Order: sequence, then structure tokens, then C-alpha cells
Amino acid sequence: MLYEWLAPLGDEFQLFNLFNYITFRVGGALMTSLIIFFVFGEKMIDALRARQGKGQPIREDGPESHIIQKAGTPTMGGLMILLAILVSTLLWADLHSPFLWVIILVTFGYGAIGFYDDYLKVSRQSHKGFSGKIRLFLEFGIAAIAVWILTTAFPSEDPEFATGLAIPLLKNFTVNLGIFFIPFGCLVVVGTANAVNLTDGLDGLAIVPVMIACMSLAFIAYLVGNAIFSNYLGVPHVPGSAEITIFLGAIIGASLGFLWFNAPPAMIFMGDTGSLALGGALGVTAVAIKHEIVLAIIGGLFVLEAVSVIVQVASFKLTGKRVFRMAPIHHHYEKKGWQESTIVIRFWIIAIVLAIIGLSTLKLR
Repeated sequence: MLYEWLAPLGDEFQLFNLFNYITFRVGGALMTSLIIFFVFGEKMIDALRARQGKGQPIREDGPESHIIQKAGTPTMGGLMILLAILVSTLLWADLHSPFLWVIILVTFGYGAIGFYDDYLKVSRQSHKGFSGKIRLFLEFGIAAIAVWILTTAFPSEDPEFATGLAIPLLKNFTVNLGIFFIPFGCLVVVGTANAVNLTDGLDGLAIVPVMIACMSLAFIAYLVGNAIFSNYLGVPHVPGSAEITIFLGAIIGASLGFLWFNAPPAMIFMGDTGSLALGGALGVTAVAIKHEIVLAIIGGLFVLEAVSVIVQVASFKLTGKRVFRMAPIHHHYEKKGWQESTIVIRFWIIAIVLAIIGLSTLKLR
């Protein structure tokens, strides 16, 4: 809204010309999200605690320390994150951007799925939510709509560009997947959402890698949205995609605010409401800016967590034996005796290193 109101006044008042700069509006969205958390965070936590009573149910087969340390902590902190993101985006973004509304569709659609799942868990005091099959069906349905819009609603001089898969390290090279791009894009969105959801098992473990991934994708979105930068780097140019950085800036600010309350010992958990929404946002952003493979590198920590669960389940069903003491893999290290803070900080370091490797592909072409 601020962009529509104040940017046109830039010719008359030089100060308002700042609203024409994406970098300025990214900073504005980030700070707005952060301030919303600091102003309303404790009040929302108190409200959620009063409504939820016993808080998020803890897995009985999980690490013993969780039952003692985390019992009674309220969940659904993702509601706070989504509120901060929405307000900040509406204030600072160009609301005429179609990319923006596609990402909002996925983020808040997945947030709604996660909210219902959290509601069932809290109301039943069980770690099991609603049917996994129905949940996946809804996730794929939302993702399919979003990917279909991204491949059909944005005309390009090259008809094969919309369904092309960009290959890192190769300059201006894409593989046209045709109609298969839609199921591929759905797998990216759904896979990322659930991978982030699996990572969210320790205080602060998921939110910082999400911030790191958002910073990386925001930088990439800004570059691919600029014809000069994208041509220089040899990456696909996606006109209008730079506006996505406003939304990602809002996520970064909301994540920083959430971390203030989620830092050990956590006052609140984001729940599926937050983890599914944030993961979905990362996935659809990567599809929109044609960096799906790079996302797998930048978000390699999420991939590792998801693969550990897949390997554990497959091994147990095929051989009756477990590869890890407990999956996802962060619980494996807890079972080995690592302190929670040690696991979290080391996983953050891994996320930073992977982000650097992912960003380096922009230049290594």
C-alpha cells in the first residue's frame, strides 16, 4: 500500500523516491515484521498458552529430555509469523505483482493446513494430526495451482522458458520438461515444506536455516529480476521476480522476531502452522525464480533431515533394522548424548556453508 501511495510522489518529493528502490522496501518489510513481533509477541504467546493448556504434545518415543523440558510449551507460533509477514508485505510490496500473490497462496494455504493439524494435535493431546494422505493431497493441490499459474500466466519470448529447468554451473542453459514441469514443481514445493517441517524439532533449529535460505533466495531473486545482472551472470532472467524479495524480507524479519521467543529454552513452537508455510514459501520461490536445484543445495540441511527419515523408514520396513537411533537425524545425535544447543549451532553452521556453496553457483558458470 505504501508503494502505491508514496512512490508516485517521488517526482515532487525526493524523499518518497526511496519507495521506488526494492532494497529500501525490503528493509522496511524486514523491520516491520520484527517490530510486530516485539510489540505483540508476548501477548500472543500468553493468549496461545491460555487456550492450549498443556501446550504441544511431546512424542513419547522421543528423547527423554523433551518430556521434561518442553512439556507445556504452546505451539501455533506460526500464526504470529504469518501475521507479521502479511502485514509487512501488504505495506511495502507492489501489490500488482502476480508473483507475490502466487507465493502468498502457497504460504497461507500451507499455513492453513498446518494450523488444522496443530489444532487437532492440541485438542486431542496427541502428536498425530489429521490423515497424512489428505494432508498430502491438499498440499499437492495448492502446489499444482501455483505451479500451473507460474507456467501459464507469465508470457515469455521463449515459450519453453516457463517449463524449463535451469542447470547450475551452465550458462543460460535450461532443460525443457514440458508438461512434466508441473509435477516436478509440485514435488519441489511439497518436498521443501515437509522437509522444513521435519527439521523443526529443536529450539531454533529450523528458523535460522529458513532465514539463511530466505536471504540467499532474496539475493538470487533480485539478480534474476534484473536484466543486466542476470545477463552478466548467465542466469535465467525472470522479469518482475525482484518483487519477491519484499516478501522474503518480511519472512526474515518475522523469523528474527520469532527466534527471540524460540531461542532455548523456547517460549513457543512454530508448529506445523509455521514450518509448512515457511517451507512452502521457499519451494514456490525457487520454482518462480528458476533455481530449484540451487534450493536443494542452499536448503541441503532440510534435504538431509528428510532423507534421514526416508532411509530410516525404508530400512525398517525392508530389514527390520534402523539406520539411526532416531529420525529425523537431529534426534539421532540427541540419542548419542549431544547437547541440544550443540546440535542446533552445528546445524546452523552447516546451513551457512551450504548457502555459500549454493550462491557460488551464480558465478561459477
